[in-house]
Amino acid sequence: MPGGGFCKLPGGSVVVAIGLPSPAGDGATVRFLVHAANRARALTRLRNLGLRAVYLRGNAEPPTPDEITAVLHHPDGLLWRSATGTTQELWHSIRTLPTAS
Repeated sequence: MPGGGFCKLPGGSVVVAIGLPSPAGDGATVRFLVHAANRARALTRLRNLGLRAVYLRGNAEPPTPDEITAVLHHPDGLLWRSATGTTQELWHSIRTLPTAS
């Protein structure tokens, strides 16, 4: 499973980036970006979406500056895109995340 990481922003909030199996159950990996007041709240936001086994151990793959900019400029502060796809794929709102049928 791909790793994740976080970046603490000057205002005290954090951006967490984490790779998880796709909720659609298709075997793909999805990279999530979450902006929250702290790491615990960021992970809680993902757990509240049904991604129950979400843990961040270490800081092996922190968000890039481009990822931080993307999530800070999104009104929901929660984005995703395929981790196995091309880096040219745009970030998607969490509302468009496919789920298992």
